[in-house]
Amino acid sequence: QTPLKKTNALIAQMGITFLNAYVPSALCCPSRASILTGKYPHNHHVVNNTLEGNCSSKLWQKIQEPYTFPALLKTMCGYQTFFAGKYLNEYGAEDAGGVGHVPPGWSFWYALEKNSKYYNYTLSVNGKARRHGENYSVDYLTDVLANMSLDFLEYKSNFEPFFMMISTPAPHSPWTAAPQYTKSFQNVSAPRNSNFNIHGKNKHWLIRQAKTPMTNSSIQFLDDAYRKRWQTLLSVDDLVEKLVKKLELNGELDNTYIFYTSDNGYHTGQFSLPIDKRQLYEFDIKVPLLVRGPGIKPNQTNKMLVANIDLGPTILDIAGYDLNKTQMDGMSLLPLLRGDKNVTWRSDFLVEYQGEGYNGSDPTCPGLGPGVTHCFPDCVCEDSYNNTYACVRTLSTSWDLQYCEFDDREVFVEVYNLTADPHQINNIAKTIDQEILEKMNYRLMMLQSCSGATCRTPGVFDPGYRFDPRLMFSNHGVRARRFSAQSL
Repeated sequence: QTPLKKTNALIAQMGITFLNAYVPSALCCPSRASILTGKYPHNHHVVNNTLEGNCSSKLWQKIQEPYTFPALLKTMCGYQTFFAGKYLNEYGAEDAGGVGHVPPGWSFWYALEKNSKYYNYTLSVNGKARRHGENYSVDYLTDVLANMSLDFLEYKSNFEPFFMMISTPAPHSPWTAAPQYTKSFQNVSAPRNSNFNIHGKNKHWLIRQAKTPMTNSSIQFLDDAYRKRWQTLLSVDDLVEKLVKKLELNGELDNTYIFYTSDNGYHTGQFSLPIDKRQLYEFDIKVPLLVRGPGIKPNQTNKMLVANIDLGPTILDIAGYDLNKTQMDGMSLLPLLRGDKNVTWRSDFLVEYQGEGYNGSDPTCPGLGPGVTHCFPDCVCEDSYNNTYACVRTLSTSWDLQYCEFDDREVFVEVYNLTADPHQINNIAKTIDQEILEKMNYRLMMLQSCSGATCRTPGVFDPGYRFDPRLMFSNHGVRARRFSAQSL
């Protein structure tokens, strides 16, 4: 059972499904910035969803926006470019130029002011504010985005290639389904995997403080949220179908690449965290990635380790742009899409997140102390200043491993062997071979300071990997290094 039956039939079954697609940061704004720039967060400097965290800030606009892949597509490759939907969480903020700011690289711009809504929102239509109310037939955002996209396909120039980015807030909260779908999936609840509603022992303090077992109200809340998310996706499924049909009608479908993905994962009850993202575990960093297009055989799956920093390089590669001219950290997926043999591919990538904190306190929620934030439902806190970490996620023929370090007083380390423990229940940091720990710590330092080509060097389990133990703080072992929040 899935809310995306048509998407599955029209994209996955007609193309390729990447089984190991990830985001380097499990939060909307840093992740979307990685898609646009092809860079890790430590290179685009968007660290969380706030203006202070560089989300759609003046600094972002000045330093990163002119070099996003859509900007290069438009200025260097002669593409007409179309954007519709949620851009960055703080887009349209007064302090960052309001909705009058249209980022370079977009010929047609229909961007949502601020964060996800379904009704009662403002769009920037090429820099002019347009208000929408709550009348389903003219205001429901997913359908509005679909209609704008169909209009673009109808009226665009046929003499230039085109690129469209349609960014539906669905299935983001507030999970408002279209009226015809509010009764769907009545029997669906959040998956009960082996890590559902258990205490996250041997994990960093933010996980350890979650209430276990969860209250009945928390469980009901997350089951409702899960169901409503699925309901909102039915309209996304309709949007995909409409676009594919329109491309087919225009005679352009066979000559168009279609990518379907998300900006982050989501947890619903794993380790007794009710609902959010921002954590380092698979359920938050893993995303779908489906691609169909010219030269892609139908019904394929691919197990290579791919990340959203690869989307920009891939699309520029398709457009014929020389990737050596960019500062992007990602790799083009085009050889994988075409099924080229003997592709050398990465065996690891970096995950990094800088926590958001809040200085207030709330008498009804004792857990919401200084530096802690996102506490709901039942006052379970999901983020804090020192939920700041970096990980190496490794996938090679011999290892399926994740190594993480926290920037906190404990300098907490979490390591998971996903071959034996796919739900990441057992932290093996204290029992894994010390040499592997040292190599992973060294690799993490390398990736945290990487840029461009150095982000694509061989990982710990590649034959070409070089490890110089003299670069380690050998007398302190693996925990010697404190990485600062500034470096993230």
